[in-house]
Amino acid sequence: MTNERVALVTGATSGIGVTIAEQLVERGLCVAITGRNEARGREVEDRLGERVRFIRADLTERGAAVDVVARAVEAFGRLDLAVNNAAIDHTGDLLEVGEDEIRETFETNTFAAMNFLIAAGRQMREQGEGGAIINITSRLASIGVPTMGVYSASKGAMLAFTKAAAIDLAQYNIRVNAVAPGMTRTPLYQEWLDGLADPEAEAKRVAEAIPLGRIAEPADVAAVVTFLASPEAAYLTGASIPVEGGYLAK
Repeated sequence: MTNERVALVTGATSGIGVTIAEQLVERGLCVAITGRNEARGREVEDRLGERVRFIRADLTERGAAVDVVARAVEAFGRLDLAVNNAAIDHTGDLLEVGEDEIRETFETNTFAAMNFLIAAGRQMREQGEGGAIINITSRLASIGVPTMGVYSASKGAMLAFTKAAAIDLAQYNIRVNAVAPGMTRTPLYQEWLDGLADPEAEAKRVAEAIPLGRIAEPADVAAVVTFLASPEAAYLTGASIPVEGGYLAK
């Protein structure tokens, strides 16, 4: 068993997830990462070095959450930090949304994330040394935005689950918090932007709607995650920290 702290980050082969993994490695943690894309996962593993192990997984599959936790412990001997980051996007006219779209969004963003939290919490309870679980939610867990209703609901459920789990797991010294990013410069954001008629104008409009005048970088979000994972945050649990440049304060 390693004497170093061990993290498991889901959805960590691109965007916010891979930046979280990078920052945790820089702070001396061993990091297991998950994703569905084998090629991207192996590239991240190779680039970040011997402290990183890639575990290919689709967390919507039955038993996948328990399996990835077991494989992370097999690789590094323990689990101290779990970052619940894997998610999919959804947009669409609310009255045109079909049942399958709702189920698919909740399967990944809510049900798989809940199962992962429980599996990680059980492992930390067994170790008897406490730990930290961080759910990546969204500013949309707290506000309504046109066409984003299903996504908002899936993330809003995880905000509520964060608070409930924090109470349940406090007896084991397992802290549970949420990080709620706003619009963030990820490949998904760029893909959305590129599909618009006037990407430059839309990027300007989005930035101007944010009090700090810019969208978030993945590093902005990762920095809050690494703080919540650190000993300095030892008395923080059940909190949701917005990382959205002041958007929710308007």
